[in-house]
Amino acid sequence: MAWYDFNSSTPMPVIAPKIRGFICITSHPDGCAANVQSQIDYVKAQPALQNPAKKVLVIGSSTGYGLASRIVTSFGGGASTIGVFFEKPGNERKPGSAGWYNSVAFEKAADKEGIYAKSFNGDAFSHDMKKQVIEAIKQDLGQIDMVVYSLASPRRTDPDSGETHNSCLKPIGDTYTNKTLNTDKAEVDSVSIEPASEQEVADTVKVMGGEDWKYWISALDEAGALADGFKAVAYSYIGPEMTWPIYTNGTIGAAKKDIDQTAADLCTKYGENTAVVSINKALVTQASSAIPVVPLYISLLYKVMKEKGTHEGCIEQMQRLFATYYGDGSAEMDELGRVRVDDWEMDADVQAEVDKLWQSVNTENLKELSDFNGYQDEFLRLFGFGLDGVDYTADVDPSIGVPSIG
Repeated sequence: MAWYDFNSSTPMPVIAPKIRGFICITSHPDGCAANVQSQIDYVKAQPALQNPAKKVLVIGSSTGYGLASRIVTSFGGGASTIGVFFEKPGNERKPGSAGWYNSVAFEKAADKEGIYAKSFNGDAFSHDMKKQVIEAIKQDLGQIDMVVYSLASPRRTDPDSGETHNSCLKPIGDTYTNKTLNTDKAEVDSVSIEPASEQEVADTVKVMGGEDWKYWISALDEAGALADGFKAVAYSYIGPEMTWPIYTNGTIGAAKKDIDQTAADLCTKYGENTAVVSINKALVTQASSAIPVVPLYISLLYKVMKEKGTHEGCIEQMQRLFATYYGDGSAEMDELGRVRVDDWEMDADVQAEVDKLWQSVNTENLKELSDFNGYQDEFLRLFGFGLDGVDYTADVDPSIGVPSIG
């Protein structure tokens, strides 16, 4: 299989995966469409959602949990959705980002079934984007009854000051050393990460905390675009203690605590149970692949949960969230009022088995003790590769799009 040639004046007929570090710099339009369709098929095979939201805004809707949320609310509850994301369209010479192709596939599938879907591609942090989205809501939907906040970005430009803040993945207070996985070489290494400065912590909270979520809700409210009794949800992660120094107790964790506080503030302002944080399962995503230690943990976790029959992907997680917390009320909650759809991951037996494997895993026994092959397969699926029924030797048009994506 040939690589897509970025330097050729003539587009190559085949797009294949090209990986640099923890990112794949190519994506396959047909493969992304097949991935989206498989998620739609899963949702349509489940019971219809009970009392579903009917007009939903998903901020960060092109990949992972955001995309899955849009699929579940649309195809499980018949919701009209507006999605916001920042993705790269393809052209005749270069493929676009996977999130672009995912969104194109979603909109085409929704249109085929007569489900309203409109998308905006640009900086969700900006005032201008909020204005464009609100205008579309008021013109097409009147008001919305659910806001899903699933935005993951490495940087944010403050819409008022114009200052750009960069997030980082660092511990707070002490240097953190632990095992990690070099996914390129399939090697178990050791990593040491120096602690973040106070400024780095503040910048990470500015980028990944709850401020923009609150800005979106305020802008929608001031414009009269929120229905009475609207609901809002943001996504977070906690994970096992072995990852806490780099995640829960690190810079990202500081941002997640800010999201928890934002949910509490929104409930105080708009009513009890208006806003909630959903703690989701560890999965292979573009974001998680960049976090030291986490890819090794996920590889071990996948092995254990698949053997127990409790493994879920993004679409299964979001189906369970919307069917239980927003449906029959059976979702597990914690003492801080967060939804815990990570409950199967954090099961004591699962974590005990993962911890036992963690103590023993090394480069030589990696594929025996972990599901590293499954990790690699899932990583490639994010970019549209390795999907059944897709002819990866066929000519494909990288410039596909739909008019409704602005």
